[in-house]
Amino acid sequence: MEIKALISKLHPFERKVLPYLKQKKELVEIVAVSGLQEIEVMRALQWLENKKLLILITEKKKVVNLDSNGLKYQKDILPERKIINELTEQFQSLSTLSHRLKLSLEEINACIGQLKQRMIIDLKKEKDLMIKFGPQGKKFLTEKTIEEKFLIKSFPIDYNSLSDVDRFALDELKKRKDFIKIEEVKSVTVTLTDLGKKLASLDLTQDVVNRLNTGMLKTGDWKNKEFRAYDVEINVPSIYPGKIHFVNQAIDYAKTIWTEMGFKEMTGGLVATSFFNFDALFVPQDHPARELQDTFYLGGKFEKGKLPDADLVKKVKAAHENGSGTKSKGWNYIWNPEEAKKNVLRTHTTVLTSQTLFNLKGEKLPIKRFAIGRCFRNEALDWKHLFEFNQTEGIVIDENANFRHLLGYLKEFFKKMGYPQARFRPAYFPYTEPSVEIDVFHPVRKEWVELGGAGMLRPEVVIPLFGRDVPVLAWGPGFDRIIMEYYQITDLRNLYQNDFKQLREIKSWLK
Repeated sequence: MEIKALISKLHPFERKVLPYLKQKKELVEIVAVSGLQEIEVMRALQWLENKKLLILITEKKKVVNLDSNGLKYQKDILPERKIINELTEQFQSLSTLSHRLKLSLEEINACIGQLKQRMIIDLKKEKDLMIKFGPQGKKFLTEKTIEEKFLIKSFPIDYNSLSDVDRFALDELKKRKDFIKIEEVKSVTVTLTDLGKKLASLDLTQDVVNRLNTGMLKTGDWKNKEFRAYDVEINVPSIYPGKIHFVNQAIDYAKTIWTEMGFKEMTGGLVATSFFNFDALFVPQDHPARELQDTFYLGGKFEKGKLPDADLVKKVKAAHENGSGTKSKGWNYIWNPEEAKKNVLRTHTTVLTSQTLFNLKGEKLPIKRFAIGRCFRNEALDWKHLFEFNQTEGIVIDENANFRHLLGYLKEFFKKMGYPQARFRPAYFPYTEPSVEIDVFHPVRKEWVELGGAGMLRPEVVIPLFGRDVPVLAWGPGFDRIIMEYYQITDLRNLYQNDFKQLREIKSWLK
């Protein structure tokens, strides 16, 4: 019953190949006797292996083949043979001899050294280079050289099967241009299982229909036909459809979370002035984060940008110098507008917060905004730090907002992203007070992972930008670390390695 069921599933390629497997074991042999193309035979063998009728053994081996000049001289006479046939015991001019034999300088150079080394010829220098038979020369009038014996072999040849003499001939011919090529090829051999031997001995030539066609339906012939059974257990080729990059899938999902929580997206360029990236956020101009080791400054014609309207610049300057307009004393230094004009690759998406606060003046509260975007910092690369990374930003502007609301928004977001455990540690940032560092528990590595900071924006930030003091919840955790657990990636660098195998096989983002 098992054999009958197997036979009913056999593809025409399998039916044609199977009988030959009793005697033929090599793929090339099976291709030669079956009349099928190599790819058709290989498919048949793979299908038969899936049915446990045979075992395929694939090995890589080196083979020796003839290149263009090797193929040419396999049919023609080697240059040294032409010379040997024209030699005498008397010296004669080599140039005259090569001209008579119509040999090129390249052909002469390829063989003269070998002939001399084997004492087939003697040379002497007069006005021209003179040549005659050497001590071993005459015997080669009737005996082939090792190169000639090698060239008359049947190619390709298994490199490992070469004798010492053949390898010497091979090494000599390799010195000549386009004579020999050594390639690595796959060798496929077949071993029939006991069940395969039984099927191979049966008559599989009976007429079986593989596909129903309209003609059979019209005439009713299908009623008298035997159809090949569907094999639902057979391995099928993997299909890799086009899809969005997995990091972008996660970004789209995170955007959906923020949108469902009532937020609207903030957008902006990757390049910003230091004014909005630092100064408007109350980061002092001598802060270490603004130094070159942390920030990418632009040069050339993009070195400096323009400051916004003079009224905002005046308020930010006063906040830095003496805290004017707020209850703060500021940073007590002379604020430099030229430093604020320097263009940077944005170091955080918080630059969008400062720009948004400035542009939202007069809008009805509450206001919720979020952003997810690329940021740049001059970091040392390791498993959890990149110099280019994604950050998710958010602000809530609300007269009734408080610190507990901030923690609630963050916990809800991380929970929806797959991290039910989040904790918050006291921290310091120039633009928030109180401030917290955010950690989530990584369920794979079983450790807490730091994601970034959050807090309530200071009046020194809010009043100059928004025009009045109002509670503003703000956060900016790194986004790439958030998605690592879902994709089972333990090294941040692997998010952007553009490995085709990874891109094809990695699961889609579904939460």
